[in-house]
Amino acid sequence: MDRLTEMEAFATVVDQGGFTDAAKKMGISKSAVSKHVSSLEARLGARLLNRTTRRVSPTEIGLAYYDRARRVLNDAGEADALVTSMQSAPSGLLRISVATDFGVNHLSPVLGDFLREYPEITVNMVLNNRYVELISEGFDMAIRIGELEDSSLRARKLTETAYRMIASPAYFEKYGRPAKIDDLNEHKLLHYSSQASGNVWRLTAPSGEKRQIRTAGWLSVNDGQSLLNAAISGLGIAYLPSFLYHEALRDGLVEDAIPDLPVEVQGIYAVYPPGRFTQPKVRAFIDFLVAAFQDKGPLDW
Repeated sequence: MDRLTEMEAFATVVDQGGFTDAAKKMGISKSAVSKHVSSLEARLGARLLNRTTRRVSPTEIGLAYYDRARRVLNDAGEADALVTSMQSAPSGLLRISVATDFGVNHLSPVLGDFLREYPEITVNMVLNNRYVELISEGFDMAIRIGELEDSSLRARKLTETAYRMIASPAYFEKYGRPAKIDDLNEHKLLHYSSQASGNVWRLTAPSGEKRQIRTAGWLSVNDGQSLLNAAISGLGIAYLPSFLYHEALRDGLVEDAIPDLPVEVQGIYAVYPPGRFTQPKVRAFIDFLVAAFQDKGPLDW
């Protein structure tokens, strides 16, 4: 028999002072209550109740066991209530890891709407440019861009962004414009130093061939906005997502380095710990982001 059920039957008999009232309280038959208590006593090898024709009372051992059993049952009830509440009403602290550029440009502007919609949730958004270990570092979820690493984490796609090589008109006037991928070896390149792959650009040739270009960089920075600023000032060619460069491209501050190359499209994902049930606060935020980015479409193409 189930240990908690046996424990509950015994504690209820003590609380109600008899098997009949205990059966009414638990909503089962008197014989079922008696069977649970007898099974518990047999498993423990001790008599827990003194039974007479007129009353039932705990033995000395039974009284000591009752005290501990009641605490266990109360804790179990609170645990059940906690899970129920967490599955029904989004609330509590939501800790998010997100790349600095994306957090500043696209997450921060929508956080206000989310918090107004879910006032019982508080958000701690940590901006960094590395892959955090969600569970060991205490994060509920993260936003990641590009191809996801193999892991047990669950993921949901939020939107997409396009990557292009861009530089300023002044740079192209001074150094010329590369006509093909191999020409990049003769140019000044601006690299994102926190990228896991190092100074490697994954590009697609007009033929559809996938190329990995490993080139030395004139400047490496761990911040995309700083790379964009460097490109605008004429320091070199940067390979950046459209949510960073789109306004500069629209305003003529930068241009496509090799216009004939296919645009590299990368997904933007919410990742969160595995498990059958997702915490309501995490589910609520991901649903909110999916809806918000669906309204925008692919980010700033």
